[in-house]
Amino acid sequence: MLIDYESIIKIVLAVIIGTVIGYERKKAGKPIGSRTLALVCVSTAFIVILGQTYIPLEIGRVLQGILTGLGFLGAGAIIAHGKNIIGLTTAATIWSIAILGIAIGFGEYILTAIVAIIIFTLLTLGKVHTK
Repeated sequence: MLIDYESIIKIVLAVIIGTVIGYERKKAGKPIGSRTLALVCVSTAFIVILGQTYIPLEIGRVLQGILTGLGFLGAGAIIAHGKNIIGLTTAATIWSIAILGIAIGFGEYILTAIVAIIIFTLLTLGKVHTK
């Protein structure tokens, strides 16, 4: 088997994006960090690469499985404390990182970079609380 350099680039990019956004989350004191988000991003990119290579006619089912599974992972991050609900942004971040991984797996580098910057900006600037 020949080395697929584009797949290697995809995996490295997924690790970088997941790590950078995860670092911001950890720095903000959130329960997920670089390792978690890097794992989510790289694993979703990898499964898309594998799906396109080995079961291209079933890629829709692969995506459906990823998004359903990540929905359950995100749901586990949401906690209700009386009338307060915490973890919604964490759940949304996990799901968003998976979407970035999917986009990387499809080779959408520029679009992924733009959306990653938007996500990072929203997480960073979204810390303003009004009372």
